[in-house]
Amino acid sequence: MKLKDIASVIRSKNAGPFELTFDVLFTSNADYQRVVESGALSPEAFASVYGIEVGQVISVVNFEPALAIKVTIKRPRSSGALGETDVYGAQQHAPLLDLDLGVI
Repeated sequence: MKLKDIASVIRSKNAGPFELTFDVLFTSNADYQRVVESGALSPEAFASVYGIEVGQVISVVNFEPALAIKVTIKRPRSSGALGETDVYGAQQHAPLLDLDLGVI
């Protein structure tokens, strides 16, 4: 199962000029719990998906009341810097779409 098959929303955006935040939302508590318990969005797993050091993962917040997981990382390049290709950070969620959750 892939994350895109179980999450209702997967998006990314700027969290200031030096950070990116990723939101993953679910429509059911069961789906939310399955992903949280799988560890697929742990700091270590997230760092692996994005090819960054674990220390660049600022936070992973599991927010059950909203059935949401929010991950914030340091941007590889600040928003608008020379060579930066996504000023708004709105296209950085793509690697999460095909994140394999295994059989959960």
